[in-house]
Amino acid sequence: MTEFQLLIASDETPPLSLLAVARVAAVSLTVHPTLTAPSPPVLVLTNGTKLRGVNVLLRYLGRTATTIPSLYERDVLETAQIDEWLEYAPIFSIGSEYEGACKYVDGYLLHRTFLVGQSLSVADIVVWSYLAGAGKRWESLMKSKKYQNLARWYSMISTEHAAVLDQLTATYTKKKDSAPAKTKETVQGPSSNKQVVSSRPEVDLPDAEMGKVCLRFAPEPSGYLHIGHSKAALMNQYFAQRYNGKVIVRFDDTNPAKESNEFVDNLLVDIKTLGINYEKVTYTSDYFPQLMEMAEKLIKEGKAYIDDTPREQMQKERMDGIDSKCRNNSVDENMKLWKEMISGSERGLQCCLRGKLDMQDPNKSLRDPVYYRCNPMPHHRIGSKYKIYPTYDFACPFVDSIEGITHALRSSEYHDRNAQYYRIQEDMGLRKVHIYEFSRLNMVYTLLSKRKLLWFVQNGKVDGWDDARFPTVQGIVRRGLQIEALIQFILEQGASKNLNLMEWDKLWNINKKIIDPVCPRHTAILEEGRVLLTLTNGPETPFVRVVPKHKKYEGAGEKATTFTKKIWLEHADATAISVGEEITLMDWGNAILKEINKGPDGIVTELVGVLHLEGSVKTTKLKLTWLPEIDELVPTTLVEFGYLITKKKLEEDEDFVDVLNPSTKKEIAALGDANMRNLKRGDILQLERKGYFRCDVPFIRPGKPIVLYSIPDGRQVTKG
Repeated sequence: MTEFQLLIASDETPPLSLLAVARVAAVSLTVHPTLTAPSPPVLVLTNGTKLRGVNVLLRYLGRTATTIPSLYERDVLETAQIDEWLEYAPIFSIGSEYEGACKYVDGYLLHRTFLVGQSLSVADIVVWSYLAGAGKRWESLMKSKKYQNLARWYSMISTEHAAVLDQLTATYTKKKDSAPAKTKETVQGPSSNKQVVSSRPEVDLPDAEMGKVCLRFAPEPSGYLHIGHSKAALMNQYFAQRYNGKVIVRFDDTNPAKESNEFVDNLLVDIKTLGINYEKVTYTSDYFPQLMEMAEKLIKEGKAYIDDTPREQMQKERMDGIDSKCRNNSVDENMKLWKEMISGSERGLQCCLRGKLDMQDPNKSLRDPVYYRCNPMPHHRIGSKYKIYPTYDFACPFVDSIEGITHALRSSEYHDRNAQYYRIQEDMGLRKVHIYEFSRLNMVYTLLSKRKLLWFVQNGKVDGWDDARFPTVQGIVRRGLQIEALIQFILEQGASKNLNLMEWDKLWNINKKIIDPVCPRHTAILEEGRVLLTLTNGPETPFVRVVPKHKKYEGAGEKATTFTKKIWLEHADATAISVGEEITLMDWGNAILKEINKGPDGIVTELVGVLHLEGSVKTTKLKLTWLPEIDELVPTTLVEFGYLITKKKLEEDEDFVDVLNPSTKKEIAALGDANMRNLKRGDILQLERKGYFRCDVPFIRPGKPIVLYSIPDGRQVTKG
């Protein structure tokens, strides 16, 4: 990470815009308030060169960005437009001009997602900073919904960059009038506009120091990353960014029976999907030699012993607080059996290594936990080199300390084992690592146990770990969830230690607010029972009109709509119309129904009507979607999903197999408009009057349907 010094006068505070751009650009600023510093602020580069002036510094920081390469450097026109916004932005700081500036930018953003071009730029961050810095004045305007385009744009930036910008708004709006610090302060990226960030942000990581925090995200490679793991990963990143620290990704690969390279590869894909910025990737297996040395050291010090007690008996003795018959074996006997374990001999396979802690401790995790077990299975990384493997309880406190981890974040379900973690580090003679707990993320109607998820995969109940019914990152993204929504959902919960059972509807509602303003609109008609409507005064020759895919967002592009004399209506719509009724054909105009033809069974088979384009859409009851009768319509399969289980929350002693949902997937045949043959896998769209969908299988050839996955919107009653 690039590091610079920012010099400011002792009676001033660094502009929020500078700190915000720095943090988004992943640049570390060390702020020095000093009596001799000039105004405006000065940026001191690593080679001693000094740059002066806010806009000069903003441009330079934008050019140095590695996380977003085009933050400032664009083509000639867009770079000039960014410069224009940098010159304009200070108008927000003039009280009498504030609302006028809001009104201007609101109008400018009517058909735009960003101020310049199609991606985030320094211009967006600077204008955002002035709004955020206004505190309650901007908050009241947001609540009034007076400037909806500006509020939408502001919320988008705040959400997508919450991890690095939240602290800025919280600190600045709370403390913008306080006196500046007189001592050196370290800030990663953005902090607050008018306030130097304290070396201890308002987060309760114990004994955390700015710039020295080192965290780790340590998944076991025995499955794909799911939404529960996502919270742990994002919380690690959140605190690392907040403290200008770093995150290590470490694979806890100590159980060869469950782990594979497939899981390692896909976990890395999922971590990238979540946008986790990590320092490096390590493996617990990297430390197997040192772990074995530590085990031998503890044996020789009388702090560990070899036990051949049968597993069930050992568990009972631990529950009852009864010492093992092997607890007081000599060091020589323990070392002899340890070597048997290392060789994987028949005798060694009967043994395990246990820590000698306290068999009478009320906290049962301290009752001589197992440190090592024999396992002759090959390891996915190192093959058959080892016949013994450390337990998580033994390896984790060791590797955490050795790798320089300062704070180990883990969910509160491990609370009773915290004392064990600290005791093992103490026996090892290692540096203490602080544990910080947060509540585990639990979702209704959802299983998060990798063992249970594996059961669904192995028994063919789902199509794989990326099945859209699964709570894995790949599964929910395939369902249509935007990562920005997941990040916002998790960060809204914060680092709370309260156990909560969360509703999916809240997450999908956040998702809807992200996709609705930008996703293109298309039309599809259900295949079954569709009815042809003949418009007697309709066009004898079909004609094409190019219309926006989204009436309020030009970035969605355009589509070609064909208008014909005969059009398709859905069966439900056709049966809802009465003779003589005036209806609205969406994106065309009104029509009056003249005739309804039915088959022998009374089912509507054909409709006849006339266009009445001069009619008012305000007077019609029915606004109907339709498709032209042309050969280019796209066969489409609409897929709806349900929850995998029928119970909101499983009890501890309840078997999930007893509450399996027998119907979790429904496929519906439909016809889509001709423009849908251009959809790509992963595209998000809205089908008029049907909801939001994600394209899972795009158009390949005529006759083979495209596949669209239904995306919940947070309002509908859904079982998935």
